[in-house]
Amino acid sequence: MDATNLDLYIPRKCSVTGRLIKPKDHASVQINVAEVDDKGVMTGAFHTYAVSGFVRQKGEADDSLNRLATTDGFLKKSWSYAK
Repeated sequence: MDATNLDLYIPRKCSVTGRLIKPKDHASVQINVAEVDDKGVMTGAFHTYAVSGFVRQKGEADDSLNRLATTDGFLKKSWSYAK
């Protein structure tokens, strides 16, 4: 078998909990948030967040994504995370 034609499973880690996301976790999502310049035009760079089905089932996905985006500097002027 040719090594260039292998399909390998690369596990993802949940951005919120740090747990590995299992291949059978069909409730997990991966979201790419684009970076924009001062005019609001996409720069081509993005940041990826992976959220496990466990976090989504608990109803914590929206608050967790807001917290992660704030710490990464995406929500500087529009939202503040109170610890």
